[in-house]
Amino acid sequence: MRKQIDRVLSTFLIGVMVLMVVNVTWQVVSRYILGDSSSWTEELTRFLLIWVGLLGAAYAAGQRLHLAIDLLPRRLEGKSARRLDQVIQSCMALFALLAMVIGGSRLVYLTLTLKQTSAALGLPLWYVYLVLPLSGLLIIYYSLANMLERPAS
Repeated sequence: MRKQIDRVLSTFLIGVMVLMVVNVTWQVVSRYILGDSSSWTEELTRFLLIWVGLLGAAYAAGQRLHLAIDLLPRRLEGKSARRLDQVIQSCMALFALLAMVIGGSRLVYLTLTLKQTSAALGLPLWYVYLVLPLSGLLIIYYSLANMLERPAS
């Protein structure tokens, strides 16, 4: 299941990056070649960047590529290293639960209730903020999967 989630997530991230490149290219073309800047491209790029950043962080956590200070883990071996890794993964999962899933869900609910929309696209903002709880759930999944993973011998 993890490989399938990795594949879907990495494919989605690549697609969003391609969309961002096309969008920014269109912005440059419309501004400098056509002389008439698109009003919606900057906002769309900003929203796509939010999605890439948060889902990319979840993917990085799943691949154990997240930013970490590894002075202590490199010095530990065996059970001590495994225990430290489990503490780190637990902290990541707890942060993802509290800040991203619970906090993000509250933000999604609030923007949905207030019917807030973006200025240029008229897009309901809860669509944009939905990435917070989604990324949080992915980070929790990856943290639990990393904790259950057998250590390399």
